[in-house]
Amino acid sequence: MVERRFSKFLQKLTFSRAGHQYEPLEKEELEALTDEQCELKAIEKDKLVVPLPPKEACKCNKEDLAKAFYVDLENGLSEFSVTQRRLVHGWNEFVANNTEPAWKKYLDQFKNPLILLLLGSAMVSVLTKEYEDAVSITMAVIIVVTVAFIQEFRSERSLEELTKLVPPECNCVREGKLQHLLARDLVPGDIVSLSIGDRIPADIRLTEVTDLLVDESSFTGEAEPCSKTDSPLPGGGDLTTLSNIVFMGTLVQCGKGQGIVIGTGERSQFGEVFKMMQAEETPKTPLQKSMDKLGKQLTLFSFGIIGLIMFIGWLQGKQPLSMFTIGVSLAVAAIPEGLPIVVMVTLVLGVLRMAKKRVIVKKLPIVETLGCCNVICSDKTGTLTANEMTVTQLVTSDGLHAEVSGVGYNGKGSVCLLPSRELIKEFSNVSVGKLVEAGCVANNAIIRENAVMGQPTEGALIALGMKMGLSGIKDSYVRKKEIPFSSEQKWMAVKCSPKNEAQEDIYFMKGALEEVIRHCTMYNHGGISLPLTPQQQSLCLHEENRMASLGLRVLALASGPKLGQMTFLGLVGIIDPPRAGVKEAVQVLSESGVSVKMITGDALETALAIGRNIGLCNGQLRAMSGEELDSMEKGELAERIRKVSVFFRTSPKHKLKIIKALQELGAVVAMTGDGVNDAVALKSADIGIAMGQTGTDVSKEAANMILVNDDFSAIINAVEEGKGIFYNIKNFLRFQLSTSISALSLITLSTVLNLPNPLNAMQILWINIIMDGPPAQSLGVEPVDKDTLAQPPRSIKDTILSRALILKILLSAAVIISGTLFIFWKEIPEDKANTPRTTTMTFTCFVLFDLFNALTCRSQTKLIFQIGFLRNRMFLYSVLGSILGQLAVIYVPPLQRVFQTENLGVLDLLFLTGLASSVFILSELLKFCEQYCCRARRVQIPQEYV
Repeated sequence: MVERRFSKFLQKLTFSRAGHQYEPLEKEELEALTDEQCELKAIEKDKLVVPLPPKEACKCNKEDLAKAFYVDLENGLSEFSVTQRRLVHGWNEFVANNTEPAWKKYLDQFKNPLILLLLGSAMVSVLTKEYEDAVSITMAVIIVVTVAFIQEFRSERSLEELTKLVPPECNCVREGKLQHLLARDLVPGDIVSLSIGDRIPADIRLTEVTDLLVDESSFTGEAEPCSKTDSPLPGGGDLTTLSNIVFMGTLVQCGKGQGIVIGTGERSQFGEVFKMMQAEETPKTPLQKSMDKLGKQLTLFSFGIIGLIMFIGWLQGKQPLSMFTIGVSLAVAAIPEGLPIVVMVTLVLGVLRMAKKRVIVKKLPIVETLGCCNVICSDKTGTLTANEMTVTQLVTSDGLHAEVSGVGYNGKGSVCLLPSRELIKEFSNVSVGKLVEAGCVANNAIIRENAVMGQPTEGALIALGMKMGLSGIKDSYVRKKEIPFSSEQKWMAVKCSPKNEAQEDIYFMKGALEEVIRHCTMYNHGGISLPLTPQQQSLCLHEENRMASLGLRVLALASGPKLGQMTFLGLVGIIDPPRAGVKEAVQVLSESGVSVKMITGDALETALAIGRNIGLCNGQLRAMSGEELDSMEKGELAERIRKVSVFFRTSPKHKLKIIKALQELGAVVAMTGDGVNDAVALKSADIGIAMGQTGTDVSKEAANMILVNDDFSAIINAVEEGKGIFYNIKNFLRFQLSTSISALSLITLSTVLNLPNPLNAMQILWINIIMDGPPAQSLGVEPVDKDTLAQPPRSIKDTILSRALILKILLSAAVIISGTLFIFWKEIPEDKANTPRTTTMTFTCFVLFDLFNALTCRSQTKLIFQIGFLRNRMFLYSVLGSILGQLAVIYVPPLQRVFQTENLGVLDLLFLTGLASSVFILSELLKFCEQYCCRARRVQIPQEYV
């Protein structure tokens, strides 16, 4: 358009033959040129518009702000300005960085050292023409890698989910008209109109406000809605104090307002959270680290075997190449290729068991990570508490105290007089009845389907009326007038007339005690109005201070014929109380060695009250503010953070700083939360745990684990499951390594001593089936021992192959080797020829040793009678199947020919069973001795302290 108009202008510049003369422009063309110049200026202005940080915008008055954004407060922006600004600032949405393609993520799964080791084993099997082994190992690797890829692919959608939080629609003033637009269309400088129920579409500086209350709990952690103003502020302080700014994604609970968009998309405060999430990487789980370390240990073990075999061959003068081939084959056989499958199956079954307990685990290794979690950082609002304001205490003007039970916006619960515990309904106690009546009538909230429409504090008063049977008392009056609440006067009142009685009009008032009591001349004493004396006023103030010290929000209530002649009725204490079961869960976690820390955006008094209620640190609380966190250096923070159990007035950055500091101290940190302000911390923690019902989409997608019913106590089950899974993996590893070492040693010793091979190829294959098959796999599904929760969290420095486990493996292997060699020596004829009876006895002896070894490997510390012989049904079925299979191999003629076996007598079987049980008996005796020593040590500890 610009070029077209200027070309027309240039065409008028013609030269006449008499000399240089310009043809004058027509009037319309001159106006068009002037308009074009204005447009160019407007474009330059729109390019100069930049988003304004909330801490700067809050200081400006609305006229200066309108000038800064080149916008008319009445008419809004023009469509032309919107288009120009969008070219500079983009759409009001979040765009995640280009992620890696799926195929690359899949290939990354092969970087695991244990997977690489198994692939190396498969290649060696191909070179040695053991094709069956190569296929089985490759299939195992593909299954493990594919399952892990699918789990991780589903969990990497947290950044995309942030877009769901941006509301799809909003009301915006453009070109003098109120338009209904998509929120993504907004640009800096737009004028947005807000009303009850709206999600805030961008960061907005308010220019007009009418009783505006905004729920910022998902952003700041504050349970109480924030009252908003349109007046300029002096600045300073944190974001929670900016009362003339509303932030993207928060919710309008009451009133209406209008304001100028100061930040969109990634330039909003939620955009800051988005960028922080992009910068964060989910840390590796302790199990992944342990498996990586195990892979390296097994690699060294394999090279050790190859080197030992070659050294022995060199000493015996054998060909190095042939010895190398034997060594490699033995090393490949020693690697437990069934381990990744067992780990995966164990984790999957753990995840399925958690799902039955209404806990969704999105990443397989996470379910085990809770076994070594030693710190749980929890958001308060919506996690430890239900984010539902509830009346918990009443104090009447004549000194009666009542306790209110039940949580949430419903009638579940009761009101009991203290200390008698007398149940109160309706007006059975006049003083309490009148107090509750005033709270229900001076009220604009409505409760529908356990949800409040209106202010949460007013919803709490309606719920109190429901518990008293007075929820319909409001309908007994006709409201004539309302004096709304304002932050200046700090009270609200309604003027009503009774419906069915010819009585005078009556006022009901609620608000801050110091303001309400100014309008009172009397106080209620059992239904009789008495003069309000200074002594009575001081008693009321004392009660208010007591309730406030408990973290309660205190409201005073009064009624009377005129505003200056009111009768004081009493006080109600309101709080967002702890969820059911949280206190018990915190106690159990503390006893099992897990430290629970509370992180909240709330004030100190409220945070400490909730901390005491749920029993954090047995009530011995130390607190730290967000401002203190900002001012501390890393060293000082690391020194103090261990002792702090309550963090208050915190932002998303503070939560991240707390988690990083704890991780640097070596802690395995779980973070629980429900809001967007928790999302960054959830992703950076070792385990992110989100609430399923009250949690935002962002928190649920950033987390690794979701509590479907918002039940904090479900974490106990998850910790128990995590500890049990690690023990099961160790049990499997002990069995498989002790069996494989025994088999390899048996073959190696017979080769070194120039004896015939005690086992043929088919018999070794059968042993491998038992070693990697159902008996081994069933150890991975051993039910969780109930005493595991009492065990302290395992250290992330502990390897799966600990020194104690290696000793037990070697002891079991030594017993199996000794017993099997004894049978081989006993049965071998003088000419050292390998007869069917010799191999059958040796083979059966080794298989029975294997099964008894599996039985004792069901637990590392408990005797078989303590864990229950019949508890793991899958193990019993697999052992029974193995025994029947072994009997078939011995006695079924077609199988006898395949396995080169012969019939054994009953006495032979009894003798072999007795001998093979020695590995079980010895291991159980060792466990008994360990238990005895542990008991003796526990008895000695108190005496030493005395």
